[in-house]
Amino acid sequence: MADPHHAPADHDAYQHGSMEIEEQKATWELFGALTKWGSLAVAAIVLLLTVWFMPNGGFVPAAISAIVVSAVGWWFLRDKPAAH
Repeated sequence: MADPHHAPADHDAYQHGSMEIEEQKATWELFGALTKWGSLAVAAIVLLLTVWFMPNGGFVPAAISAIVVSAVGWWFLRDKPAAH
């Protein structure tokens, strides 16, 4: 076990900004994408089931409303092209 009272040599010291973080960035971007698209999927499913099983509801209006919410959600959540 390392001695906590031993000061590291200068060549062993951590240099700010020198660590490779590509994997962490990729993981964070994947987490963000799954959260974004998963939330849209849950919202569409909840809407579908709510409209389908409400009094005087039906499958066709439920499917139409879920498709509309999915399309609008996709439009707003999609990746926008970078500004020049």
